Amino acid sequence: MAAAVSALAVVAGGLVSAAVIGVGPALADHCDPAQASQEQQGQRNRNNNRNQNQDQGQQQDQDQQGQDQNQQDQNQNQDQNGQNQGQNNNQDQNQQDQNNNQQNNNQQQNGQRQNNQQNGDQQQNADQQGQGGGRAVLDPAQNPDAQNPDAQDPDPEQTAETFGRRNRPTRNPGQGNNGNNGNNGNNGNNGNNGNGNASPTPSPTASEDHNECADLGPFVEDFVDIRRVAPRQLDARIGRGGSRGTFVSACGTNRNGHNNPDNFIVAPGVSNGAHHLHDYVGNLSTDGFSTDESLAAAGTTCRLGDKSTYFWPVLRDRKVDVNTEDADGNVGQVLRARSVTLQFRGNATSQVVAMPRFLRLITGDAKAATNGAGNARAAWSCTGFQNRISPDKYPLCPRGSQVVRILDFPSCWDGQNTDSANHRTHVVFPGQGGACPQGTKAVPALRMTLTYSVPQGPSFAVDAFPEQKHNPITDHADFANVMPDRLMQFVVSCINRGRRC
Repeated sequence: MAAAVSALAVVAGGLVSAAVIGVGPALADHCDPAQASQEQQGQRNRNNNRNQNQDQGQQQDQDQQGQDQNQQDQNQNQDQNGQNQGQNNNQDQNQQDQNNNQQNNNQQQNGQRQNNQQNGDQQQNADQQGQGGGRAVLDPAQNPDAQNPDAQDPDPEQTAETFGRRNRPTRNPGQGNNGNNGNNGNNGNNGNNGNGNASPTPSPTASEDHNECADLGPFVEDFVDIRRVAPRQLDARIGRGGSRGTFVSACGTNRNGHNNPDNFIVAPGVSNGAHHLHDYVGNLSTDGFSTDESLAAAGTTCRLGDKSTYFWPVLRDRKVDVNTEDADGNVGQVLRARSVTLQFRGNATSQVVAMPRFLRLITGDAKAATNGAGNARAAWSCTGFQNRISPDKYPLCPRGSQVVRILDFPSCWDGQNTDSANHRTHVVFPGQGGACPQGTKAVPALRMTLTYSVPQGPSFAVDAFPEQKHNPITDHADFANVMPDRLMQFVVSCINRGRRC
């Protein structure tokens, strides 16, 4: 009875496990950086196993050849023994023939010729038998490649993963696919090389499946525990003549879903000119074809009539299978910022003047991973740890803490132009002490602070050009001032008087 109860318990346990597995959530996407790292290790292990199997197969071949050689040697020895025995018999027969008369000698000679003929036939048969047994013919059933299909065929689990992930439902179907997502060309170079997710071939190999997502980036080494980042001062100390006030333009978090892969500042008149997806707040009409006139005529999500446009590349959850066919390799579920703070600040050494309307600004470099850090302005942190700023790694935040993106814009204007050929020289950053270079004027300094709830571990990434591998140093943002003149004067007054508005 006890045995029957135990058997039923085992069966029931198996059914429960199968049911749980059947209704559970989809597995993490293989484009998750953490998963990609595990797949890289798994690929290395599979390669080692294949090499071991090949070595074993070669050893089997050598052992088989050695056995065949031994068999051939034995047959040759048997042939030699037979020949020696025939010679001994002939010698005995000759001694006996010497004791006989001449007639018997003649008969013995005839018998000797018959014996020699018989021995020759035996010798020939033995040689043929020896040659047949010594041939190194490998039985297909003993073929080491046939015994080890991994030596030729792809890992069956890896192959199943390649085809299965495309048709699997996502864990967060509530948010839609964002279509043609790509990378921002903040430096004006739209160098998209199309290095995105390749469609599986009819017979993909394990390495092809591995490269499909693992080479997209980011990589595990692009992440750092925020508690390992040294504290540092982000802002210059405000001196006696500095301006201490602030103004915050409240524009929401893009709940209306204003997204597109355009950038009218660096790629005007081009659809998908950014090659990655932007989040927009503020002006409701912003796209690749925006003009001063279209921006001025549009509505806004900001209070106080601020029609300025604020935009940045989206952050994605890489654990979710969404947008996996994107040509630019921007895969995963878009994460909407939990909070967006658009703060205009003063200058450490002087008062500020009003920005001209339609002033265009960019910060950071979308191609900093290949261009170098000269124009990079990425600043990653975590809530509760904002004195620890990482310029080139995604932060791994403690549980309950959110990822923070801090995007500071240049604020030293040349006093004449609203834009420039490289979108940088008309407004530059203050020096290390906070003062603007000679010949420039301090304008309100925009700081975007974005916070996100992200999956635990190294499993999120910012949209980027394919060749940038989603490196965190490429973070950047864009702004065009479309505030009414009266509102801009209010912003300047708040900052210069030390108020918080």
